[in-house]
Order: sequence, then C-alpha cells, then structure tokens
Amino acid sequence: MTDLDIYEEMVRLARLGEPFALATVIAHSGSSPRKSGAKMLVRRDGTAVGSVGGGRVELESVRAALAALGDGGPRTLPFVLTEEQGFACGGSMTVFIEPQGRRPLLVMFGAGHVGRAVTLLAHTCGFRVTVVDDRPDCSTHALLPGADAIVCAPVKEAFGHLALDRESFVVIATPGHLHDFDAVRGCLATEAGFVGLLGSRRKRETLLALLEQEGFGEEQRRRIVTPVGLDIGAQTPEEIAVSIVGELIRLRRKP
Repeated sequence: MTDLDIYEEMVRLARLGEPFALATVIAHSGSSPRKSGAKMLVRRDGTAVGSVGGGRVELESVRAALAALGDGGPRTLPFVLTEEQGFACGGSMTVFIEPQGRRPLLVMFGAGHVGRAVTLLAHTCGFRVTVVDDRPDCSTHALLPGADAIVCAPVKEAFGHLALDRESFVVIATPGHLHDFDAVRGCLATEAGFVGLLGSRRKRETLLALLEQEGFGEEQRRRIVTPVGLDIGAQTPEEIAVSIVGELIRLRRKP
C-alpha cells in the first residue's frame, strides 16, 4: 500500500461525492510504528486505506474519523505508545483527522449558454454537477468541462438516471417551456431539496396555474423557486450563473 493508492481513492470518492476522512501522522518521537506523514483514508462505512500504525492507535483513529464525518470537525489525537495502545516501544505520535465533506449534487437541466456557465461556476465552487440535455451536439465534455456526469436523454427519461435526495439541488433552464415544465413535474416527484427554474415572473404564474390545475397541492408548488437566482441585475449568461450559484451557496452555507 502506497500513498498513491490513498490519493487515487481520495479522487475516486471525491468524484462520487462520497465523504471520507484523512488521518495523518503529524508528529512522532522515539520508536513509533509510523513516522510523520503516514496517512490513512477512512470511508464512512469504517473501512480504511493505508495505516497510521495499527493497534489501538489505528482503532481510535478510525473511531475519531467517523465522529469527524458526523460533525464535520477535525481532530488531533496524541498517543503515548504504551502497552495499553498495543505497543511497548515507548515512543509517541500525534494523528490529525481531517474530514472531507460530501460535494452537494447539482442537476442542471439544459446545456445552453446559461447551463454551461452555471455548470462551470458550480463545479469550481465545490458542487458535483450532472447535466441533462437531449441534444448530442450540446451534451459533450468539451462544452461542459465542469460536468461530472452528462445525461443525454429527454427530460422525462433522464430521471431514471438520477438519484435526487433532500441535499440535492436542481436548476432548470432547458430550450423550451414544455421541457422546463416536464423537469419541474419530475422534480416534484422526488425529494430534491431545491428546485430552481430560470424564467420570468409571467412564466412563473403560468407554471403555478398549470400545476394547480393538474392537482399539485400548495405545499408542492411552494417547492419551486422561480425566477431562480439572486436579484443582482444579471444579464449575460455568466452574470446569471453568478446569481444562481450565489443562491445555491447561500442555501448550502445556511446554518
């Protein structure tokens, strides 16, 4: 097992949006089993890659890593290597536990100018972005360098490829109202925590009236945020992306 294995697993988990904690030996003295710089990655199921020394040191480090994943706070663990820790070497070491949070999922319906700008900016701000668009010429990684995944399929079919939960964000900006409204209906059938629709207030009124006619209750209709984005007078696709991602960040950081 080398540090490269740990780094590769970090990248794999980060791309999947899975949380993990990294335990690193940051100090040692005397005859310690691992020296400064030794690392161990701990997944949220308690399995690990690498080692910080074995024995009770490792057991307590795993426990601390799981606790850190639970509350998001780092930890520093000092150890005196006595027989109680499974060692008789008489040295000491300190392990730093750093939790790596789950990247929130953003599903971007629409790979037009606004969708591309939102995808790139959201990616740089720490979101895991899946883009949905049924146009093959738009659904390419060359045009969507910030996309972690691309679903090239009609809106109604795309939901079979998505896993939306209460921590998921959705932004809808497809080429047409009918596709937009199909995306809204599909999202309301999930537990998506945020459903934002790009458009005018008139479009909002039309959508809400249509949903009411179709039997969607008031609580369901209130889940839709439209027009999506902070009111900053945005005009260009890039400015609109700033307003949208700014709103997502505000919600993400809300205590």
